[in-house]
Amino acid sequence: MTALASSAATVVVQQLATTGWQRVQTALGELWRRVHPDRAELVEAELEETRSDVLTAREAGDSETEQGLVGEWQSRLRRLLAADPSLATELRRLLAELEPTAAESGTGITMNATASGGSRLIQAARDVHITGE
Repeated sequence: MTALASSAATVVVQQLATTGWQRVQTALGELWRRVHPDRAELVEAELEETRSDVLTAREAGDSETEQGLVGEWQSRLRRLLAADPSLATELRRLLAELEPTAAESGTGITMNATASGGSRLIQAARDVHITGE
């Protein structure tokens, strides 16, 4: 459960900095309503505050603050899953829907290439040094 909470917290905090942040807020609010209905609105408000903190941290280039926010949500999600382990399946489904593509997040690289007939094809994500033929 800890690994799931960790993954989920990372994705949640990342998504709070996107235009689709309200989807995250709604989805997590629904999960909380199933276990702690009395806390769901507070959690949604805290997600909005976290969004503000993430945006401020990113603007300042403060990755430490952003990691701290991930830690906070990891703890909250871990406690939620401990209270109702059946939510793990739903949280995994949500993560699959929310995880950003490389293009959206800017953190990944996707490379495709096709070569035919004696063509030479070189792809690299860093420096390439070619010597001799």
